[in-house]
Amino acid sequence: MDKMLKKIGRAKLPLHLMMLPAVIISIVFCYVPMYGIVISFQKFIPAKGLFGAQTWVGLKNFQVVFSNSRIWQIVSNTVVISVGKILLGNFVAISFALLLNEVRNKVFKKSVQTVVYFPYFLSWALFAGILINILSPSTGIVNNAIKLLGMEPVYFLGDPRLFKSTIIGTSVFKSFGYDTIIYLAAISGIDPTLYEAAGVDGAGRLRQVWHITLPGIRYIIVLLLVLNIGNILNGGFDQVYNLLNNNVLEAGDILDTYVYRMGVIQQQYGVSTAVGLMKSVVSLVLTAGSYVFAIKVMDYRIF
Repeated sequence: MDKMLKKIGRAKLPLHLMMLPAVIISIVFCYVPMYGIVISFQKFIPAKGLFGAQTWVGLKNFQVVFSNSRIWQIVSNTVVISVGKILLGNFVAISFALLLNEVRNKVFKKSVQTVVYFPYFLSWALFAGILINILSPSTGIVNNAIKLLGMEPVYFLGDPRLFKSTIIGTSVFKSFGYDTIIYLAAISGIDPTLYEAAGVDGAGRLRQVWHITLPGIRYIIVLLLVLNIGNILNGGFDQVYNLLNNNVLEAGDILDTYVYRMGVIQQQYGVSTAVGLMKSVVSLVLTAGSYVFAIKVMDYRIF
């Protein structure tokens, strides 16, 4: 015990104890049910039960996945959408946080924070319905504005060339308010005397942002990127499922919607579980790799 306390540091022990309830909950609800991954190696029949005498098929379910002629297109869609959300989402959130930090009117600042944060609380089932109405090519407010400018209406949710961009843009619009608050909290922890010293030395606001603010929140930026990279194969089922239609199926189909069709609609439980297992393995590798990269390049450690 003494060796363990010495390793983690007695000063940090209360912080580790604070994490204990979350760790226990994660183990109970995330890791204990992982026995279900055996379904990916079975021809699973629900009537026999999870612990029943299921037929083992080895890697056949994985072969079915990779024999699908569309699987690499689905993977490509997932990666493009996820990477777009990560890059654009962080850029918008950081930029907006930096701009909002310059606002000195506290009432206006809090009001803007509330407005941009509000969409985050809406479920995608509700928000998707709002988007369908707003982006409608016939009655949507966006296309009505486009028509007033003398241009042809744009079918944002029905054109395969625009669907990925629409998914990325609407996702960023819905969630950037949440990330903005995280970055604002990080900015508020920067020592104000650094800005005062920089001002005395003649540094303007842009130089202060570049040399003080951004370096001061770099660890939060890295942390969020590490966490997001682990979800690179999660394109956002709720959003895509509610906005996807047959016109854009090839361009917008992602791994999560593929798993839904295989598991729920076609009842190929082994195949859908095999895809889920592969996603988990890839996410683990990406998260571990990005964390090692953060340690080597930026000397960033969570613990």
